[in-house]
Amino acid sequence: MKKATECENMSEIRTEIDTLDRQIVHLIGQRFEYVKTASKFKTSKTSVKAPERFKEMLITRREWAIEEGLSPDAIEKLYSDLVKHFIEEEMKHWKQTV
Repeated sequence: MKKATECENMSEIRTEIDTLDRQIVHLIGQRFEYVKTASKFKTSKTSVKAPERFKEMLITRREWAIEEGLSPDAIEKLYSDLVKHFIEEEMKHWKQTV
C-alpha cells in the first residue's frame, strides 16, 4: 500500500481506500467469529447483551478515536450500531445452543 501522501491522483487514492475498506470488512468478519464463539460461554440473555461491557467498550473506542484524531461521536455510533447488530446475531446463535 502507498501512503496517502504518496498517491499521485484520485484513482490511486480510491484504490488505496478500497484496499483499506476490504481489510476492515475482513477484520469485522473475524470479529464476528469471536462474537459467535463467545455465545457458547454465555449463560443467560443478560450475559449475551452484557450491558456493562457494551458501555465500557464504547468508552474505550471513544478514547481510541481521540488518540487517532477521529471524531469520538462518529466512532461511538459506528461501534454502537455494529455491536448492537452482533448482539442480535449472538442472541440468535445463543438461543440455538441453549
